[in-house]
Amino acid sequence: MTSAQVRAARALLNWTVRELAERAGVHRNTVTNFETGRYAGSPEAIAAIRRALEDAGVEFIDENGGGPGVRLRKV
Repeated sequence: MTSAQVRAARALLNWTVRELAERAGVHRNTVTNFETGRYAGSPEAIAAIRRALEDAGVEFIDENGGGPGVRLRKV
């Protein structure tokens, strides 16, 4: 999961940094610092962020060498 994927996932969900942080159970600075590349994050924090986004319907993808991306799961 890349910082760009997290930013894109938040945009798809129309979530603020604060909303993602609350849903992931991490401090909002953790989200901001990961998204800006200032902090790689602890494995636990990154897993919590990913879990929160996936629970909301985000899928992390890597389309055959086209680069990493995100999409919303089909319902």
